[in-house]
Amino acid sequence: MGEAHRRSENTSEVRRLGRAGAEKPLDAAAKVPAVLLYNSQTSGNCYKVRLLLAHLGVEYERREVDVVDRSNRKELLGDLNPALRVPTLVLDDGRPLPESNAILFYFAEGTPYLPGDPYERAQVLQWLFFEQYSHEPNIAVVRFWVAYSGAPPADAEVEAKRRAGYAALDGMERHLSDRTFLVGERFTIADISLYAYTHVADEGGFDLTRYPAIRGWLDRVAGQPGHVPIAA
Repeated sequence: MGEAHRRSENTSEVRRLGRAGAEKPLDAAAKVPAVLLYNSQTSGNCYKVRLLLAHLGVEYERREVDVVDRSNRKELLGDLNPALRVPTLVLDDGRPLPESNAILFYFAEGTPYLPGDPYERAQVLQWLFFEQYSHEPNIAVVRFWVAYSGAPPADAEVEAKRRAGYAALDGMERHLSDRTFLVGERFTIADISLYAYTHVADEGGFDLTRYPAIRGWLDRVAGQPGHVPIAA
């Protein structure tokens, strides 16, 4: 199956899922309301959503949200996301969907980016949970403190988070030492999720030169058709 054909089918499936319960096919002449993404350009959590939507060929609108100044979050996101975080996505039927990995899972359903095999699906979830529990709270937080906050905490607190981030990278390195991708030797949302903050970990002072398996994996992810950089 060609890449363009697969993307077309993926986009159709995503739009069908956005209208769960609809029994009639969408009229081709009907105007499809755009998916809306509350986004921060520098956020890895937002980037992973943009990256999957790029792979799927899904068009969407962006509304930029400041990750430092949170003074208007309640007015902006209060009815959409109780946690007041980005990314928050609004489907084309108006339903909100917060949390980056939940958004990935929703849009990947029925596409090659989420395996159909129950065990492999569970493995994808394993890595999504790992990313949010062991990886993102350390690597992303140190990156934010060092590169974006303007007022990082004491060095000891930064170093404690950095050590925990290295522990997460160590686990990834062991797993990827004899694998092409994280799950089932195929590119999935597990790779998209963990790529987001791993590929910019150096901005938080993490030394990736000591991780040859991770660096090879980063190159393979960036080489996938439809890949877009975080700055795009």
